[in-house]
Parts: sequence; structure tokens; C-alpha cells
Amino acid sequence: MDWQTPEDAVPSAFVTESNRRALSAEPPASGAWRVGDDPGDRQFVAIGDLLLESGESLPGVTISYESWGELNGDASNAILVLHALTGDSHVVGPAKPGHPTAGWWSGLVGAGKPLDPADWFVVAPNMLGGCQGSTGPASHAPDGSEWGSRFPYLSIRDQVDAQRAFSDAIGVTRWAAVLGGSMGGMQSLEWAVGSPERVERVAILAAPPLSSADQIALNSVQSEAIRADPAFAGGDYYEAADGAGPHRGLALARRMALLNYRSPTELNDRFERSWQSGLSPLGGRGVFAVESYLGFHGNKFTRRFDANSYLVLVDAMNSHDIGRDRGGTVAALGSATSKALVLGIDSDRLFPVPGQQIIAQHLPGNIDGDVPVVIESPFGHDAFLIEDAQVGAHLRRLLEQ
Repeated sequence: MDWQTPEDAVPSAFVTESNRRALSAEPPASGAWRVGDDPGDRQFVAIGDLLLESGESLPGVTISYESWGELNGDASNAILVLHALTGDSHVVGPAKPGHPTAGWWSGLVGAGKPLDPADWFVVAPNMLGGCQGSTGPASHAPDGSEWGSRFPYLSIRDQVDAQRAFSDAIGVTRWAAVLGGSMGGMQSLEWAVGSPERVERVAILAAPPLSSADQIALNSVQSEAIRADPAFAGGDYYEAADGAGPHRGLALARRMALLNYRSPTELNDRFERSWQSGLSPLGGRGVFAVESYLGFHGNKFTRRFDANSYLVLVDAMNSHDIGRDRGGTVAALGSATSKALVLGIDSDRLFPVPGQQIIAQHLPGNIDGDVPVVIESPFGHDAFLIEDAQVGAHLRRLLEQ
């Protein structure tokens, strides 16, 4: 397990001593990409001021993105790929300067793969409110200081509004497909319902029609873990020295989230009751291997993410309700016109299959009638990032429609 490999996109594994040594330095106050850092493969588009659902205006918004392939003459081959909560625009490619982790969908984008750049213009923006180059809490406000605690509340609909403005800026008026998993799937669904005229096909992978009370509760304890860290300083910590930022709270939030992303079967089969070392966890100052796994990935996460962004994005996830102010879920889904792939995962305990069943039953363009595709996997919610063969086969079906 390489520390530069995105943990969401691979099966869980034991932590080695070399893994731990690779993360021995103190974490920065924020793992956000900042202006002046190596841009890597990022490109940037200014979309101007954005009017938010709340009535506030977010000034001078920038969207960073990566792309593969070329837009054809009539702009009919563009595919929008929308990442999950802690993902980013680096869908494919190695870890390198500007990109701390390797691509999270490398098995699906590339020559001969479902999203082949020889056929498609594949575009992956970093979502608004995140920390990898698009405007977010770690970005500079008009006064020259980081937004920090002043950054406004965002909804899923605000983020899709930003994506629409971004689409206009790069010359795409209608997407051949909008594909997203988890939080990206919420945004894909919002595209299908909110802008049906701009989407030919849509893939909603491991995402619900709304964030339930259970899901909001899970998010709330993660957010509280960050806010309870004294180093969070109310959200204004960007001048803190390495090791003096809210890394403990952010790491704990990530550890909680990983338990929702993976299935009990995977964790039990992978780790059982193994010890991490020769020291006993039964009063001998040792730890179980699964504890070490969570600790390592919590620590690793703080080096590529920002605590304020985590809070902003979790709040946006909580806002998700496709039927809000649209006459309810069924009426909203019925207004979509895109051909649609709705995919669930049998072991997903974060967004269980009943949510995808509701979407599939009421989306008129569902390519599987009134049911979702349900893939079998031991990897839980993260299977949409891991099960390339299964997910890729269904994406091919959608793109052939």
C-alpha cells in the first residue's frame, strides 16, 4: 500500500513500517492546493460571481479542472466526470508534483477503456468549495486573506450552478454524458433534473435521491470532530505552523467516514483480530491492525485536504434532496429526459440500494427499466471506485445508447 495511492480506490490493506515512516513529518495546517503550488495537470477557468441559493453572492469564482481528449467540431463528445466528497480532478495519472495521489478512476479512462480519449472529451472539474484549485475556504477572498470561516454555505444546487457556468466557459452547451458517484452522483442527478436540456446521458453511481436522517447524522459527528479540535480555531487556522493545524480533528473525521465507505465483511475478512505488531493490544500498549489502518489513512488524509472544505462539502451533501421545491422526489425524477444508468452496490452501507431503487423506478430514461443495476462487491460504498470491470461494463452500455 503506497501512501500516494488514493485509499478509496483500492482494497484495504495492512499498514507497513515504511508506510508509517513516509508520513512521519508534521502535517501542514491545510492540505489544500494553493496559488503558487505546482499546478500539475490542472487548468483554470474564471466564471465570475456566483449567486447562491442563500441569496449571497460568491465573488470571482474559479474552477480548476483536468481534461483528456479533444472536443469535436460540434461539441457533441464531451463527458463530465464528477468526483466524490474527498476526490478531485485527478481522475487518471500518476502521483506527481501538484497531485499528491494517483488517479482514482485509472481503470476507466484511457486508451481502450470505457472513457477513451480517442472518442470522448473527458472533463473533470474540482467541485466548488473543495480544496484542489476551485474556489473554496482556503482560497483568497477579495481582501487578500483566506476565506476561512467566512466562506458561505453551499448546496449541491450551488455546485451544479457553478458547473453549468464552467460548461459555458469551455464551450459545452450539452454534455454527451454526466457521470458521478457518491457526492458526484448527487450532482449528476441534479444535472438530470435541473438541466435536462443540457444532458444526453447520466450515470448516478452509489448515490441517493436525498440525504436521509441517518446520513446527516453520520456527517454531523464527522463535522463535530473537526470543530472540537482546539487547533481548528473557529476555521481561521491557515497561518498555523506545521503540526499546529486541526489535523487531529480532520483525521478523526476521515476515520469515521472510512467506516461508512467500507463494508463490515471486507474489514473483518481483511484484518480479523490481527495485531499491528508484536505488542499486544490487550493491555500491552499495542493496537489491532484495523486501528492502525484507520489511523494511517486519517493521518495521510490531512496532507491533501482542508478542514474547512470538509465542513463545507459535508453541509452541501446534507442539502441534497432532489424533490425539494419541485413537488417531491417522484415528480422531480419524472421531469428528467436523459438516458440514465442507476447503479447501486449490494454491500453499500452509506447509500444503500433502496435509494437507487427509488431513483431507478421514477427516472423515465433508465436504461434498465424501473430497476437499478446492483453490483456485487465486498468493498462497500467504495466499490464504484474499485470494481472497474463491473462499473466499466455498465458505463459502456450507457455510452452505447
